[in-house]
Amino acid sequence: MSNSATDRAAFPQTLWAARGRHIGPAPADVVRRTLRRHKDSGDIDDFAEPPVPEDSPLRVFEARWRAEGTVTVRARLTLVPRESKPQGHEWRLVAEAERPWDEAWPSPATQFWPEGASGAPDDGSWDHHATVAGLRFRQVNALPADDKEMRRRLRDAAREAWCVNLVVHEAMTPDEEGKLPLVRLLPPGLRHRVVEHRAAPHQLRAVNWALKDLGVEVPRGGAVLLPPDPAPKGYDGREHRVRSVFLDGSEPAELLDALRHFVAQSRPLPPDAEEALTDLRDNWTLMTVQEVLERERQRVAMYEEALEAMTKSRDLYKQAAEQALEALAAYRDVPADALPRQRPARTPAALQQLTRTFERLRFPGRGKTGSEDAVDGT
Repeated sequence: MSNSATDRAAFPQTLWAARGRHIGPAPADVVRRTLRRHKDSGDIDDFAEPPVPEDSPLRVFEARWRAEGTVTVRARLTLVPRESKPQGHEWRLVAEAERPWDEAWPSPATQFWPEGASGAPDDGSWDHHATVAGLRFRQVNALPADDKEMRRRLRDAAREAWCVNLVVHEAMTPDEEGKLPLVRLLPPGLRHRVVEHRAAPHQLRAVNWALKDLGVEVPRGGAVLLPPDPAPKGYDGREHRVRSVFLDGSEPAELLDALRHFVAQSRPLPPDAEEALTDLRDNWTLMTVQEVLERERQRVAMYEEALEAMTKSRDLYKQAAEQALEALAAYRDVPADALPRQRPARTPAALQQLTRTFERLRFPGRGKTGSEDAVDGT
């Protein structure tokens, strides 16, 4: 892992970001149907599908809604076909609110993807990890039995991750309730940003060996959050370690506190997430009438500023040209007997005379008149 994050932009508190992979057919159709259903029900104000170049394999979707009825949220989802393994379509989703994100707000993921509860069929095609095969957002991800494979999975999951990686150790074999994912108990704003890795009771030594390179350790029967990559300056993994996690269906209060602290701290924004956020801000098309007017006002102001700069440049150019003409005229007015007999272009005295003429133009009032210079030169 990298040890420095000084060259990375910080994760804005107004941002909700997630990246995953859809492994089923026609993901764009799934997104369109989901957005249409939410618009018809009033969950979102509007949505759009901005055009992309004809030769581009990308598909882009925008949606706007109001959290708590007043806070505007703008969200943009991009579908990227994957030819390399794991295959499918990678999706990148960024949503930005007018104020810091509230964990109680609806998950932006379920505004674009079906969750099943709203009556839309959900075959689980969309909640796969973007780069690590076998990982899911809404399920318990049992760690591999092979120690080296376990180490590789945790390392790959943590590398420049958009999501939060949670490692839980089972103190004892859980019952049916305990086998259910803890992420289902999280608030909506956290639910689809957390990947839950689960270590069996006998894997404590192996999982801590696998976590050694990441600089953290999971307590027996507890949990730990994997640090961001690269870790921010002063990052302390002990603040994101939970001594005990009860797998009995009760709310994991201590774990929630650790998660809230983790997402609230200043941490580096992955490069592709920063690019997606810039794209959301700079290429947003789903504007209200007021936003269009404001954009045009800003554009007019920009044109006025550019025109003013051009006018100043024109005036400076005109002034410089006039000064050059005056210098040339002054040079021509020098009496012939004041010039050396050698060729002027190669005579230092002539160059000195021209230099003095230009100095008078640059510093008015400090030089002598043309006739006085001529007398000095005799």
